[in-house]
Amino acid sequence: MKGAATALALLAALAASLPATATEPAAQPVAESAAQLPATRSGLDIYARFREGLADPSCDKDSSSPRWRRHFAAAPQRMTAHDDDVLALFGYVVDALREASLPTEYALIPFVESGYRPGARSRGGPAGMWQMIAVTARNHHVPILPGYDGRLSPVESTRAAVRYLKTLHGMFAGDWRLAVMAYNAGEYRVFGALRRSGQVARDADVEKLTGLSGITRAYVRKLHALSCLLDRADDREQWLQALDRPVPVLEAVALPPQATSLEAWARTHGRDSAAVRRLNPAFAGGRIARGSRAQRVLAPAPHAGPATAHAATDPIPAADRAGSRPEAAAATSPVGTDPAAAPRTHTVARGESAWSIAHRHGLGTAALLARNGLSARSVLRPGMVLLLDAPTPVPSPEAATQAH
Repeated sequence: MKGAATALALLAALAASLPATATEPAAQPVAESAAQLPATRSGLDIYARFREGLADPSCDKDSSSPRWRRHFAAAPQRMTAHDDDVLALFGYVVDALREASLPTEYALIPFVESGYRPGARSRGGPAGMWQMIAVTARNHHVPILPGYDGRLSPVESTRAAVRYLKTLHGMFAGDWRLAVMAYNAGEYRVFGALRRSGQVARDADVEKLTGLSGITRAYVRKLHALSCLLDRADDREQWLQALDRPVPVLEAVALPPQATSLEAWARTHGRDSAAVRRLNPAFAGGRIARGSRAQRVLAPAPHAGPATAHAATDPIPAADRAGSRPEAAAATSPVGTDPAAAPRTHTVARGESAWSIAHRHGLGTAALLARNGLSARSVLRPGMVLLLDAPTPVPSPEAATQAH
């Protein structure tokens, strides 16, 4: 995003003249109503949503750079670390991109730019997860005020980055590679490279573009190498098991006018004050400096009470759950099993995930997936019937005789 400064003022004016749906996601990255969100979700769910949204999931040995795979080799391990916010932040960005109908390759940009550190600063002036320079931030309505630098806000910077990527994605005929080159170097440089190469965006060969820097060319290779590292990481069972853990759901929350410090606000609203401070370095010293508009923080969703949590994760009435009625148990009893000990099943409802289903029934996500011949890459669709218990075979007459 650093190289786009010269053209972004014109782009911002153009974006302002378009209908809102042309430049903004259909919804915000996360809801601003805390009560409607679960407090945690499985890292496997975040990983599955990332994979489902990839524009280019191909990862043969010739399609990604060995150099950049080695460079980013530690990224998958960071996602499994319990004391690192990267997986929760990654999930927040993936959600924002999916809401905007954009490829999830874009969620890898903060890995390249900042290592997913909200407070990252570089020598030349770029700052934050998305490494914006000041002029870029202002052109995208990211406030920079005394005591508050919106570039260091995952909420403000992600909103601006997704809006800009949405615009670039449309400009370059939905080619994510050209869009990320433009994100790095500026859209007019990429348009110029296409023109000089005699190409058009809808069927461009990015390796044959002329007049672009080596850094811009490498940008696509870096993101694809990262994508392939994450795609292939699930070949390791140990990595999947480490990913199968509760990860805080992060949400953007508007601060009330009377709030003066992040710590006091977090305590009052039942949030993890240390996490709130850590995730929001935009507020210098944790103090809330008032600007001309309402400010928002990124915070872990609060834990709901037992009744609320059950209602939020269990959209199927108990009487309608497969296996909760005698006739349902009989209908799902496999041949060769004892109907009295028929394995339980679960019919997937809209919005459910493997983790939420496994959590509700006291199972591990990996066990649930394995029992149904699924992997972390599998997509659960409403109406699918999942086996919760392994079938109990009925002993044969010979076995019963030998047992006596």
